[in-house]
Amino acid sequence: MTDLYKMKCVACRGGEPTLNESEIDELRPQVPEWDVIEVEGVKRLQRNFKLKNFIEAVAFTNKVAMTAEKEYHHPLIVTEYGRVTVNWWTHKINGLHQNDFIMAAKTDRLI
Repeated sequence: MTDLYKMKCVACRGGEPTLNESEIDELRPQVPEWDVIEVEGVKRLQRNFKLKNFIEAVAFTNKVAMTAEKEYHHPLIVTEYGRVTVNWWTHKINGLHQNDFIMAAKTDRLI
């Protein structure tokens, strides 16, 4: 399998199936620090990044935002003093898509 961080997101137009458990299990080894969580029945990838202070947290948030904009796939980002929490999921299908794993892998490389 190609390294996820080297891949590009593909446009998701909706109507596509979410990843099943087997597909998620296959992709997880490339993003081992991410958790699969469920919010209101929708699976997401989530990771908390620890940083030294607020300025570093904001700088990291901006890196994530720029990467997201390049791929046109946008996360939920919560920025706090010394911590940034990032959630990836695909809104159009209400769940996880390969794009979310690609973006999680790209996010890991920003730290």
